[in-house]
Amino acid sequence: MRGRRNARKRGRRSMRLTDLLLTLLLLGGIALLVDRLQRIGSQTLSGQVIVHDGDTLTVAGERIRLEGIDAPEFQQSCTRDGQDYACGREALRALRRLVAGAEVVCEGYERDRYDRLLARCKVNGKDIGEALVAAGWALAYGAYDGAEAEARRARRGIWAGGFEAPHDWRVEHQSEPRPADGDLLKRLWDRFVEWFSGEG
Repeated sequence: MRGRRNARKRGRRSMRLTDLLLTLLLLGGIALLVDRLQRIGSQTLSGQVIVHDGDTLTVAGERIRLEGIDAPEFQQSCTRDGQDYACGREALRALRRLVAGAEVVCEGYERDRYDRLLARCKVNGKDIGEALVAAGWALAYGAYDGAEAEARRARRGIWAGGFEAPHDWRVEHQSEPRPADGDLLKRLWDRFVEWFSGEG
C-alpha cells in the first residue's frame, strides 16, 4: 500500500515537471514566433534627412516617427520664466542640429496608425531619440527613462519651465494627422503569409 502511494507521488511530481517543461517550451516558442512576426518588414534606411518636427523626419523617401519619444508639436508653446515660447519649434531645431549634414541610419519594423515607420535612428553612432530626451526636447515614451530623469533634474529644454505633454496638447488641439488608408488586418495577414511562406 505504501509503495503504491509513493509511486503515485513520484508519478504526480514527474507529471508536474513534464507539464512545467512543456509550458516553458510552448511559451518560448510563442516568444520566438512573436519576435519573428515583429521583424517582418524590418527596414534599415540611411542618408540625408528632412526634419518635419521634433520627432518626425524623412530618410530615403520614408517618413519616420522616432520610436520611444514624444516631442512638442511644431505649433506648441511652453512657458519659461513666466514667458511663452515656441517649444515645438525649439524641438524641431534641436533635431535639425543633431542631424545637420550627417548621414542618419534608421532601423524599424513597425508602423504607426499614420503609416509612418517607427524607428530608432542614429547619427555618428549616437541614438537621436535618446539625445533629444537628454537635451530636454522630448519626453521618454517607453524608452530613455534615465535620460528623461537627468534632463528633468538638470531643468533642460522643456523641463526648464511649464509645458503640456505633447499627447495632451494634440488631443486638445486635434492636430493628429489623418490615419493612412488601408486595412490593418489585411496588412497583418499579408505579413503573416509572407513570413509563413519563408519570404520574410
